[in-house]
Amino acid sequence: MKRLNWSFGQPSSLPRWAQLVLLPGLNLLTAALVTAAVIALLGENPWECLQILLDGAFGYGEGVGYTLFYSTGYIFTGLAVAMAFHARLFNIGGEGQVYIAGLGATLVMLALDQSLPAWLLLPLALLAALAFGALWAFLPGWLQAYRGSHIVVTTIMFNFIAASAMGFIVSKLLIEQGSQNPASRAFADAAGMPSMQSIGALFGVELPHTPLNAAFLLALLCCVLFYLAVWRSRWGLELRTVGTNPRAAACAGINVRRMIVVAMCVSGALAGLAAINELLGSAHRLNLNFPNGVGFVGIAVALMGRNHPVGIALSALLFGALTQGGLDLSLEKPLITLEMIIFIQGLIILFVGGLELLFVPLLSKLVRGSA
Repeated sequence: MKRLNWSFGQPSSLPRWAQLVLLPGLNLLTAALVTAAVIALLGENPWECLQILLDGAFGYGEGVGYTLFYSTGYIFTGLAVAMAFHARLFNIGGEGQVYIAGLGATLVMLALDQSLPAWLLLPLALLAALAFGALWAFLPGWLQAYRGSHIVVTTIMFNFIAASAMGFIVSKLLIEQGSQNPASRAFADAAGMPSMQSIGALFGVELPHTPLNAAFLLALLCCVLFYLAVWRSRWGLELRTVGTNPRAAACAGINVRRMIVVAMCVSGALAGLAAINELLGSAHRLNLNFPNGVGFVGIAVALMGRNHPVGIALSALLFGALTQGGLDLSLEKPLITLEMIIFIQGLIILFVGGLELLFVPLLSKLVRGSA
């Protein structure tokens, strides 16, 4: 009897360990080999490029800090995509949800950062980001549940709506007076997330100066809470039942429509936390296009992480390393541009997502042969 593929509910003859470890690893290796071939065609040494990339991501303190900073945003958006996946929803609207969540946090900051202390201001900004992200995901969820609109189509549309609306809001309504830069005024110093440098200093640990901040710890906490909510709670069982078989869920007395809407709201709220990492942990102001693709990378992170928080954290670390190491690589090797890093990410998405089952027949024969 065929098992269900853990991430998409597709038939698979592979055991669970092979689905979660061996298959993604083989897909990632294939993407790496294709990338190496392209780099070789450009006239560069793939092994040398890999060494530069790894050294840029993990070879020195600042590189590690930046890698973890980028990984933090990817963890949030990866968890957001995975939450929707467990209800059989493909939420690809994370980019727009991050954008709108950033607006919520910014409004709190601009209104209150001069009058409230940090211990009160930061939780309010956090709640605003959660609420605005959830609200932007609520609408596609409601349309899916009650009007039959396809979640992929609506979330794509809402990404464009968010980008257009934020372009107007930032450049016309929130732009700093007298400035030509499409950005809000800088937030007060007290409005920033505590940096990991300052947190390390409390324990006598000296860390390099990077944008890495307390949102990283919050991301790890969210991974734990995600696991407990999805696999160790009654709500999580209902969520996964809806994702596996909506008809059976309805027969069991689960309100499928409500679960779809709630799952999308939780997904949007998780995506919204990526805005906190960027705006309050690094930029300290609302910039135009600040998400910078973090919502789209979250899709690949969830696919590669098999929608499990441990896999998502490791996958986010990989993409964070690609982002940080890719910057160093582009400086060392002019032929390897930042677009090349996006190309590598695209290959990972292709082999881990679109061609996910490419090696299933081969692995099935190998697993049966070794059994």
